[in-house]
Amino acid sequence: MSQAPAPATALPDRARRLQQALEIAESRLVEHLGPDGHWRGQLSASALSTATATFAMYLVMCERGRGPNQRLQRLIDGGLDWLASHINDDGGWGDTVRSCSNPSTTLLCWAALQAVGTERHGSTINRGKAWLRQHLGDLEPAALKIAIQKIYGKDRTFSIPILTLCALAGVLGPSAQAFRGVTALPFELAALPQSWFRYLGLPVVSYALPALIAVGQSQHHQRPSGNPVLRALRQRLRQPTLRRLTAIQPSSGGFLEAVPLTSFVMLSLAGAGEQDHPVVERGLQFLERAVSPDGSWPIDVDLATWVTTLSIQALSQGPEPSPRLDQNRRQVLRRWLLDQQYRSVHPFTGAAPGGWAWTDLPGGVPDADDTPGALLALRHLGEIDSEVLGAAKAGLGWLLDLQNRDGGIPTFCRGWGKLPFDRSSSDLTAHALRAFIAWRGEVDPGLRDRIDRGTQRGLEFLRRNQRPDGTWLPLWFGNEAADRLENPTYGTARVVLALQAVASTDPDAMADEMSRAEAWLVAAQNQDGSWGGDTGVAGSIEETAVAVEALAGADRAEVVLAVDNALDYLTAQIAAGSLESPTPIGFYFANLWYFEQLYPVAFTVAALRRASVVWGEGGRAQTLSRFAGLKLSRPGS
Repeated sequence: MSQAPAPATALPDRARRLQQALEIAESRLVEHLGPDGHWRGQLSASALSTATATFAMYLVMCERGRGPNQRLQRLIDGGLDWLASHINDDGGWGDTVRSCSNPSTTLLCWAALQAVGTERHGSTINRGKAWLRQHLGDLEPAALKIAIQKIYGKDRTFSIPILTLCALAGVLGPSAQAFRGVTALPFELAALPQSWFRYLGLPVVSYALPALIAVGQSQHHQRPSGNPVLRALRQRLRQPTLRRLTAIQPSSGGFLEAVPLTSFVMLSLAGAGEQDHPVVERGLQFLERAVSPDGSWPIDVDLATWVTTLSIQALSQGPEPSPRLDQNRRQVLRRWLLDQQYRSVHPFTGAAPGGWAWTDLPGGVPDADDTPGALLALRHLGEIDSEVLGAAKAGLGWLLDLQNRDGGIPTFCRGWGKLPFDRSSSDLTAHALRAFIAWRGEVDPGLRDRIDRGTQRGLEFLRRNQRPDGTWLPLWFGNEAADRLENPTYGTARVVLALQAVASTDPDAMADEMSRAEAWLVAAQNQDGSWGGDTGVAGSIEETAVAVEALAGADRAEVVLAVDNALDYLTAQIAAGSLESPTPIGFYFANLWYFEQLYPVAFTVAALRRASVVWGEGGRAQTLSRFAGLKLSRPGS
């Protein structure tokens, strides 16, 4: 049915409800501030992380052969019990406790339980085996190898570590046979200069160098090459590549602060006869610190820098920052953010100084989503003195140097390759463009010219990568219920925000593309006013909020009504207490799903603050009154 916008007499009450919802959301966000003055957030528990960590500790303990280690055994038992109590009803495991079962995670959980579990886990093991048999068919070693390598295709970053764990856990047959048919990772290439890596066509992405070394060495130890020259070369390069692995391990012991990657390195070294290597010992210490009170592990320790910059940007929407972001808090946050900028070449990726990582922990790596996030946050945190301007110029230069030949921005390394997380992506490019525009007027003419050229190249990349339906796809977010697990809602909303920023200096820049994107977002809205990751997908607070933030500034009739309906949805969700129920829309390395407790809160604050500026009492009434005589259809009517 068709329905006209609300009469003007109802607007003051609805504006008050919007303001009340904003007050609740802002209060929740500030409540999550840590005692040290910034946000740290909390990542979801991960069955995959728990399985890999548990098996890694078990294998190291077994290979050391020194008898029971009560400290490790408690962690192992806790992990196994958590896996048993968080199996899905269908007998499989998903990446989060709110995720559907999938083959990779279920296989890893089943393999770990099969190898480590006790009699009390027998029924869980049988349920996992039944799920795998139903979804993969044959569970013979050869069939499992083919099934896993088929899932990931040419990218060996995750498939080979999975199969290595399975081989060492004994589910791929006897040890002499287990590695047969598993693609060997060429760990010997890690002995070459780092600057050569982008030209070698490595079968793994840039961040996976630790796995390349450790998993490759385990394969070499368990099943050496039949080529005597290659076998001798690999044997000779074992120690040099182990020294490189030692050099890139952060002081925390956690590679990228990521539990799966660190666990794969540890179990592979144990499988290579290196169970007493210092890298393994530091990895054990990392896992001990990273375990959650319930016995599980998340995929990563935290996203402190990322959620802090999201929160700052959210509270800064509008002509004035939220009163909750007072002068004292801004000063503390500014100091903390400045201290997180990398000021030397990164030992892992070789990244130049100037970028920011997702965390303040030593295992972070500077990347092209957190760097523009930090630049935008700093722009909102008060006076731009020489220190802030110097940091901004270094960050802007870092992003411009990272820009690929195609005009897009990759995550970590320029020109590395075409595998996921190394190629240019639309959401990162859009984020960088927003940072360019935010700082353009503050920098010297030379850097401003670079920014202008980089902006035009970025816009050309976005123009080429807009899909025929008007959408863009993001790299770091997805939706488990959407086709191909994609999230065009998130990607399109983030690009629209960037195009709006560019339009402030160039009103004609990609106006048609932005109009098509806005039209798609309106058409993709669900009947209840929400957005999911794609058309016809159930809505979430996170996806609705990012869509509202992108559309709140438009004044076309159909956009006005879409935002109006979405605000009703968000205020109802806040009233129901749903801000504390995050949705697994986050993608991590190798397409691992996660949810983060601060996403629904920070995204909602950003949406409501932006909407309240345009749609609050007075402004909202004027906007809606333009269309008072129009009959507009609600989504799905």
